[in-house]
Amino acid sequence: MIEEKIHFILKRLKDQGFQAYLAGGAVRDLFLQRKSSDTDILTNAAIPEIKSIFSGQRIRIVGKTFPICIINGVEVSSGRAGTGTDGFPESDLAKRDFTINAMAFDPVSNLIIDPFNGRKDIEDRIIRFTRDPLKRIEEDPVRMVRACRFLALVKGSFSLSTLDALHACRDLLAMGVAKERISHEIMKAMMLDKPSLFFRALQQTGLLPFIFPSLDRCFDLDGGIHHQETVFEHCMLVGDALPSRLPALRLAGFLHDTGKFDAATIENGNLTFAGHENHTQEVVKDLTGLRFAAKDISYINALIKAHMRPLTPETTPRAARRLLSMLNQHGLSYQDFMRMRIADKKGNLAKKPYTISEIRFRLKKLFDEIHRSCAFNINDLDISGHEISDLLNITPSPEIGRLKEMLFEKVLDDPLLNQNKELKKLCLSLAGSISCNKNRPLTPG
Repeated sequence: MIEEKIHFILKRLKDQGFQAYLAGGAVRDLFLQRKSSDTDILTNAAIPEIKSIFSGQRIRIVGKTFPICIINGVEVSSGRAGTGTDGFPESDLAKRDFTINAMAFDPVSNLIIDPFNGRKDIEDRIIRFTRDPLKRIEEDPVRMVRACRFLALVKGSFSLSTLDALHACRDLLAMGVAKERISHEIMKAMMLDKPSLFFRALQQTGLLPFIFPSLDRCFDLDGGIHHQETVFEHCMLVGDALPSRLPALRLAGFLHDTGKFDAATIENGNLTFAGHENHTQEVVKDLTGLRFAAKDISYINALIKAHMRPLTPETTPRAARRLLSMLNQHGLSYQDFMRMRIADKKGNLAKKPYTISEIRFRLKKLFDEIHRSCAFNINDLDISGHEISDLLNITPSPEIGRLKEMLFEKVLDDPLLNQNKELKKLCLSLAGSISCNKNRPLTPG
């Protein structure tokens, strides 16, 4: 079903004597029977002519090398090979990256223009460059990453010529490519049905070491006695098990065990990975190099560090509070923590996934503490630094921060202590211990 605003633009261009087609991703997604967010109208009208035809509409021009008109939120572009009727739109389609993106469709006349048999490649689930694959890659090396994303989209394979070209040109990915464009492709891949196909394609083509060397080194790494699958395979299973609507969480799932390479040791003849969740330096280096946003890097790093925190039938209320406090301090929600734990268990072929009742039991342990309105952050204490300063007759100093940390530890153990009167009593009793530790007396007022 073509949206009314798209139909309006196509019809108006045709009424003015120009050719106009849906092109690229919109046509591909039409044949894949999926909703498209990639609407691209292609016309042989020049930019000034487009502006004149749609003078009464919301219109703006973007791009310098290849200007595009945005009309009522829809992209409308002139033919890449120049305007005119000769060879249009085939001349434009020939400059596109893959055959499945090099189709045009006129919904008014129901005409499909498919010079490179893209529709057949969609049916066969083949990713193939248009014309010379080496030239297409040299024009834009990021197309190699896009090739892997589209393979995951169609759940297919590369043509032999495409696979050969990807292997031959993989070094180009390290030469002057805007890393932000690669990270953009990665996050798009996270929203697919099965992003593990994207990572497997990157590994198959030799591109993964240029993007996530921290993950690539885990490809043949044994999972140890608690797993039946390799570390790489486990990461693939975990990432796929996380929801597509949360791409940053999903990426954390694909990367969550990369620290096992650094933590790997042999104990009593067995391969173990004690403390692997704390070995995040390499994955953070990869994410930083790819120019991911600082908030996303912090979020993924925190999830990796938290994913081994236990939550079992034996978890006490005190331990549940400490878990919630740790999540709070790292800016993580208990929902994302649980999503990661559930996916981590599901991705372990040596163990059974959590049952619904097991998940509910664990969530109840967290809910019980959340509903008690416990303090999960030092700022939730029912006493301020100024009150402590006045109470102990001292000027603001690092000791006040240390006192608040000690009070917070007490409150985590016993939430009923988080009352102003009780906290003041605790301050007076704890002040002496700090003065002894620091050899700096605190004199109560």
